[in-house]
Amino acid sequence: MKLQISKEVAKWYKKELDIKDSSQLRFYVRYGGIGGNVPGFSLGITKDEPEDVHTSEEVENIIFFIEKKDAWYFEEKDLKINLNRKIMEPKFNYIDKK
Repeated sequence: MKLQISKEVAKWYKKELDIKDSSQLRFYVRYGGIGGNVPGFSLGITKDEPEDVHTSEEVENIIFFIEKKDAWYFEEKDLKINLNRKIMEPKFNYIDKK
């Protein structure tokens, strides 16, 4: 799977999470929430150290990553995150692999 994070979203996370320098942010699967790729689950994000990385991308001096234990959630899809300019929050797009 590919993880694509726009520069705008990386800057948004820097502001929202008060990140001054470099950091590592993990997307993880959590039970509950609205939307997402698998009904009944959604993505959370936390500052964390990588252990067993499935995929990652560095943008604006932040390493965004997903651990192998959470790869099931994406069901062979790529994750592309852009900024929704209407509400000024990240928009998660699950894209079928070709």
